[in-house]
Amino acid sequence: MSGTRTAPDEVRIIERMLAEGFAGGDIDIVDELCSTDIVEHQLGLSGTGAAAIEKVKGAMLDVHRAMPDLRFTVEDWAVADDIVWVRATGEGTNTGPFMGPPTGKSVHFTVIDIARVADGRIVEHWGVPDRFAILLQLGRLG
Repeated sequence: MSGTRTAPDEVRIIERMLAEGFAGGDIDIVDELCSTDIVEHQLGLSGTGAAAIEKVKGAMLDVHRAMPDLRFTVEDWAVADDIVWVRATGEGTNTGPFMGPPTGKSVHFTVIDIARVADGRIVEHWGVPDRFAILLQLGRLG
């Protein structure tokens, strides 16, 4: 975490989604931390309500299978009113299928998450993982 600031609950929600969900493969975290009528804006996961929740859970499982040793570090964050911005780095080894067969290569990438949080749950989300960096490091581009 950047500096010595104590992260508020809104930031911890995003941290848990990254660490427990995407890195850990625990899809139950979505039911705990996301509103049932969430509006998701992330490329490939866009939607609302139950459809969006299922897409997010599927993405979590796909990412965890692709990089079971994945770990995230929140580098910086900001909160204004009901909006939280988080910049995190992810590091892992591609040992499962991810946009192609496993490569065994390590990746290091940035994720920007923006979420609107109400009553301790994510009600709207924009996620921007640096897919280009991941694909480049896996040798899928170039």
